[in-house]
Amino acid sequence: QVHLVESGGGSVQPGGSLSLSCVASEVTGRRTCVAWFRQSPGKEREVIAAIDRDNNVFTWGSSVRATISQDSADKTTYLQMDNLTPDDTGTYSCASTSDYGGDAAWAPCPRDPTAYQTWGQGTQVTVSS
Repeated sequence: QVHLVESGGGSVQPGGSLSLSCVASEVTGRRTCVAWFRQSPGKEREVIAAIDRDNNVFTWGSSVRATISQDSADKTTYLQMDNLTPDDTGTYSCASTSDYGGDAAWAPCPRDPTAYQTWGQGTQVTVSS
């Protein structure tokens, strides 16, 4: 079973930056998507971005000022966040799925969090002055 571990959260002042990491214990399946989600106080979980094994990035017009990337050799997915504001405060979680797209030769990463089978424990980001 795949396990995900996030790190990199913390407290930062407005305008600051953070780089979150998500390390997978293994990579399985013929394709994999890793996505970052955010759960802010009083708000629904929202997707920030996802990336597949071919480095295709999906953001779905997210308003979060972040860049997703990955190092396949290290099985690590990153989320670089810049110019943070207090509205960026929340719990950031990475999730992965290898079960999407059916038998299609290619499929985009899913946006729906219920499509992701494996979740990390989450890392807290607090932006305040």
